[in-house]
Amino acid sequence: MPEGHVIHRLAGAIEDAFAGEEVTVTSPQGRFAVEAAHLNGSRLRGAQAWGKHLLIDFAAEGAHLVHIHLGLIGRFTVGPITPVHGQVRLRIEDAVSSADLRGPQWCRLLSDEEWEAVLSTVGSDPIRPDADPEKAWRAIHRSTRAIGVLLMDQSITAGVGNIYRAEVLFRHRIDPMTPGNRLAHATWQAIWEDLVVLMRRGVATGRIDTVRPEHTPEAMGRPPRLDRHGGEVYVYRRDGQPCLVCGTTVRRTNLAGRHLFWCPRCQRRHR
Repeated sequence: MPEGHVIHRLAGAIEDAFAGEEVTVTSPQGRFAVEAAHLNGSRLRGAQAWGKHLLIDFAAEGAHLVHIHLGLIGRFTVGPITPVHGQVRLRIEDAVSSADLRGPQWCRLLSDEEWEAVLSTVGSDPIRPDADPEKAWRAIHRSTRAIGVLLMDQSITAGVGNIYRAEVLFRHRIDPMTPGNRLAHATWQAIWEDLVVLMRRGVATGRIDTVRPEHTPEAMGRPPRLDRHGGEVYVYRRDGQPCLVCGTTVRRTNLAGRHLFWCPRCQRRHR
């Protein structure tokens, strides 16, 4: 499932291609045909992301907000206009560009009030300048669940996925099983500030890089990481390999239905 920086990049790509333009909106697959017809020919005002939620705003009467969640298999591609191919749920196009949505978990047309109801369930997004880290802290501080679970709870920290979760906990030497109510406020502030930097960097570069300068391939004289997710990381998908900091074997386990990666030596702190 895409992490939050991917959705923010999509919002930016949609704005760059279509913002302010009257666009053609269709549903070649047919599953969004009624909604597409309602929006067809209207002006696309803009697009924004909140965590893993993408919202596209059209200047249409009544319901005018397209709410998209890609889920596990969804894809949304934006580029030069091409013929339709495959099962395209939603197509947005003008004379130059097209954007095709395939296989989303959600693609629905909402009113302002309906979107506000959705937004009330979405947690603090480190990429957004209007995010409230104290709102996330209040939920973490009163919870006995592991911080490794809480960081993946999209009602608490929106947009944080498996990679950012594993990497930020490693960078702060936090045992992923630490209960939220045992985490110090200062530690949470440091985690949040780090997520802001890392995730905004991901928006800018399109990849997740979490290693510090002294642990890059160039600095350590090691080969670069080969993984379809790209980027240099400390523990994510490095189970069975030596920790880049201490040499201990990186481990993997299942936590709340997702793979968790951590270094048992570096990450021993409950604070």
